Amino acid sequence: MIRKFRVFRYDPDNGQEPHFQDFDVDAPEGMTVLEGMYWILENKDATFAFRSSCREANCGSCAVHINNQYALACKTQVSRLKDPITIRPLSHLPVLKDLVVNMGPFWVSYKKIKPYLIPKEQPPQKEYYQSAEDRRKIDHHIDCILCGACYGSCPVACGDFEYLGPHALIKALRFVDDSRDGATDERLAMVASDTGVFRCHTIFNCQIVCPKDLNPTGAISKLKNKIMVKKYPFMKLFVRT
Repeated sequence: MIRKFRVFRYDPDNGQEPHFQDFDVDAPEGMTVLEGMYWILENKDATFAFRSSCREANCGSCAVHINNQYALACKTQVSRLKDPITIRPLSHLPVLKDLVVNMGPFWVSYKKIKPYLIPKEQPPQKEYYQSAEDRRKIDHHIDCILCGACYGSCPVACGDFEYLGPHALIKALRFVDDSRDGATDERLAMVASDTGVFRCHTIFNCQIVCPKDLNPTGAISKLKNKIMVKKYPFMKLFVRT
């Protein structure tokens, strides 16, 4: 079956303005959008640029905007989409070429929350013990693959480039809730800043587009509760942490 792909094109080296280009793609049953993009690359235009890696919805590198919603191209079935299948790069990030964006600002905000374990004490000789109950507290957050879909969909990230973003904030909660981590106060102070959780407008875009069905909006809300309890201990009577 022939399907029409409409893809964003931009090459800073050829002097052309950003534009969309249409391709008729031979799309057999079961084709994903990523496979369609590779078909264009291999059969129509060898200069077409995009990112991909695992093709199994685990690496997050193929996140793009497909027919009005951010998604992983490798996880999106062509058969479930209407023509034209319009593909744009992630928003709020500089476009390097076609669907490839500069992820620098995304990683800068992620780095700010110190996304690594900071021990409470001298590390043990073998390993930290973590109970099954304590592990369950981070099970939901730990599955984030940092694809950037939530960042691209966030209206606050669009207007405030200093905003940490839902990807960084859900990772901050992942470490705040980790029983082995000793930097809870530092991280809560960091996300309580003017560019942290209180800049979130609770639009739920990040939750809707997450390919792993995570809830960054809920994580941000939980961080707000923890901050309020930390600052005003009596609030513990009114909020769940």
